[in-house]
Amino acid sequence: MPERHIPVSHAGSLPRTPELIAANEARRIGEDGFTLERTPEFDALLTDAVVDLVQRQRDLGFTIVGDGEYGKAMSSAVDYGAWWSYSFQRVAGLEVTGEDLFTQPVVRSEPGKVRLTSFPDRRDWVRFREAYQDPTSGISTGKNATAFPATTGPLSYTGHDAIASDIANLKAGLAAAGVEEGFITSLSPGSGARISNRYYATEEEHIWAWADVLREEYRAVVDAGLILQIDDPSIAENWDQINPEPSVEDYRAFTRTRVEALNHALRGLPTEQVRFHLCWGSWHGPHTTDVEFKHIVDLMLEIDAGSYSFEAANVRHEHEWKVWRDVALPAGKKIVPGIVSHATNVVEHPELVADRIERFASVVGPENVVASTDCGLGGRIHPQIAVAKLATLGEGARLAGERLFG
Repeated sequence: MPERHIPVSHAGSLPRTPELIAANEARRIGEDGFTLERTPEFDALLTDAVVDLVQRQRDLGFTIVGDGEYGKAMSSAVDYGAWWSYSFQRVAGLEVTGEDLFTQPVVRSEPGKVRLTSFPDRRDWVRFREAYQDPTSGISTGKNATAFPATTGPLSYTGHDAIASDIANLKAGLAAAGVEEGFITSLSPGSGARISNRYYATEEEHIWAWADVLREEYRAVVDAGLILQIDDPSIAENWDQINPEPSVEDYRAFTRTRVEALNHALRGLPTEQVRFHLCWGSWHGPHTTDVEFKHIVDLMLEIDAGSYSFEAANVRHEHEWKVWRDVALPAGKKIVPGIVSHATNVVEHPELVADRIERFASVVGPENVVASTDCGLGGRIHPQIAVAKLATLGEGARLAGERLFG
């Protein structure tokens, strides 16, 4: 029997508590320059923070809750990279070399030979260079908790204790709050492989090595009975990191390698426990050079997941809900559209939230919609505003459910 309400979730990251940020700032960094040491005191603080967070999500009307990515270190209130940098703590074969996304050399692509360039050479960053370089513009991506390393040796997964801790903390929160469904986020192979590669012979080998490594984390989450959310901006965001702009055909071929590597990592895992998250990069920039959703939506649906999360509330992509008029959602699949946005401090009205939900329900069926956020709110907007956005998402979903189900 179909659900008679609109399920409510979010995209993963939620604002850390001041205590957790301070504790991460105080952690010692290992000799490798990027591994954060853990202590029993820190682990206890982390568990308590996650248990409290799950209860707060339930109180706001959320039915599919997460750990807020609290196990992924943030040492400042503004940090756009914690969803990614956490993986460095869990993978062997990495080393700090002084080369990162901002210091990598500029790379030019050619027809039939698509390559990623450095972040400062992204086409949106070049088009709005003055704004991106102005510290008062509001575009800052904040401070990462650790340095970004490069791949300098064979990759292997070493994060077994860390993911076990994430799982245990979320399960403790679920049990205390009486919530049934919980999810944990994990990096995609295509996103992991965006760091510099100094070991593997080709970019493709590097991506597939990340797929083999991350599969261990994926299996741990699924085997624990939780929902696995794959965070993968590489499917959409890479488009802007290719200079000059490639053809759509070249980009799709470039992206399909990342889709195939992810499916390799997901092989055999139950799709109903897998949620895929696509975004165009959550920094507060103009995003005028984002790839159109219509060019990649079918590639997204090739990924072996049971539900698909994507940005749909920010002003650059809200109109793309109409894509689903022309694209058939496969049977048994659900969409998890962003209904409130991380990209503005303005808090959406519950009526607008309900309207947005109803748009998607009108084209894919209300039973196939989970209301969510565009991207993670943690590290991107003020905690007080984030709570207000989560509250209005819960209220708007309740209104939409009343209208759609009576």
